[in-house]
Amino acid sequence: MKGNHPKRRKDKYNPYNIFELDGKYYIEFADGQKKEHCMEISRELYEAFDRFELDDLKHLNIVERHIEQSEVYDITLHRRSGQAGESAENEAIRKIALEELYTAISTLSGIQKRRLVLYYFVGLTYEQIAEMEGCSFQAIAKSVTTAEKKLKKLLE
Repeated sequence: MKGNHPKRRKDKYNPYNIFELDGKYYIEFADGQKKEHCMEISRELYEAFDRFELDDLKHLNIVERHIEQSEVYDITLHRRSGQAGESAENEAIRKIALEELYTAISTLSGIQKRRLVLYYFVGLTYEQIAEMEGCSFQAIAKSVTTAEKKLKKLLE
């Protein structure tokens, strides 16, 4: 009995589903033991997940289009950046770094990705995530630490 949910491209790297039903917001996901959970979340958390998914989808679309279809010059990069004062070179470096981060995050397991997103992008504490997922603080800490190590290794 699902309600309205954002239209998203589903793939193996999306470990959860968000939706709205009767003015309430929900998230569905499977925990480490593959047990399915559905829990009510705040509107703010729903919107944070929605923004993250939109950013992730935007990144995937950019990668699929091979970033640029034409030659790139400093002047065109500067115009496209829309940020006065930042050089085209700095903007390009920032975009490349962001793409590398998104690509690295997409290689994490579903559990690690979910917990990393909740910790860094949503701003929940290990305790809050553990309570939400019905597991120990140590399990969350280990997942996030392992994910950080994998990302660091991939991004070196």
